[in-house]
Amino acid sequence: MRYRQWLVAAVLVIGALASTSPAVGSFTTIDVPGADGTSASGINERGQIVGAYFDPINKKNRGFLLDDGNFTSIDFPGAVATQAIGINARGQIVGGYSESTGFGSPFHGFLLDNGTFSAIDVPGAGSTRARGINDQGQIVGEAGSHCFLLDRGDLTIIDVPGAGFTFCSGINGRGQIVGGYYLNGVHGFLLDGGIFTTIDFPGALVTIPDGINNPGQIVGGYSDSSRGHGFLLEDGVFTTIDVPGAPNTSAQHINNRGQIVGFAGQHGFILD
Repeated sequence: MRYRQWLVAAVLVIGALASTSPAVGSFTTIDVPGADGTSASGINERGQIVGAYFDPINKKNRGFLLDDGNFTSIDFPGAVATQAIGINARGQIVGGYSESTGFGSPFHGFLLDNGTFSAIDVPGAGSTRARGINDQGQIVGEAGSHCFLLDRGDLTIIDVPGAGFTFCSGINGRGQIVGGYYLNGVHGFLLDGGIFTTIDFPGALVTIPDGINNPGQIVGGYSDSSRGHGFLLEDGVFTTIDVPGAPNTSAQHINNRGQIVGFAGQHGFILD
């Protein structure tokens, strides 16, 4: 793994978006049978979905792949907890795993490709988690308080200038990256062509983008004074995503067909 430190020289632009509207579509609940809580975090163009659930029998967090109605558990060998977070059109899956329990236990990233696991650890980082992968195999995630991009063995550290921490959560086929940072509050960002654009849902206390597709549609979550909501950002317009009856909602990823997955309370969902 070739490693380089890179502080992106960029113009920080505030994304002040004026219009908001409620989501329109059909919600379908995703629950792993027998699980105590399910979250969906990634979907590809083939409709394959990945996420995580708590297994009450083995008392551990496990990842899953949902393909054509069938659930398959994903466990990194020897791990006590596994999260599957992103999946591309080739079926490559990324996520994180932990080898120990307890508060502050470090996480490691992983790539699952054709049944073979590869660990991803950024040198010097106390914890690494892979969160997004595009169809070219470029991987983004978080390493300690920094964002990383792993591209065919080249590891690049990306930091929003002046931020206390930066993390990346999604990358599309055009190389556009979304994530979050802390600088006088928690904000989202889009990194495109070396330029950071800040993403703040109007009036929100916290905004965190989680996924971006090739057309440039962005999904994520925001919180106000009462609860957490999901959002879709398209052509400068925010759309709120709230699963009816759920205490909170977070949108995690969107594929090129516009299908959105996430979680609401203790359940995963797909919005089609």
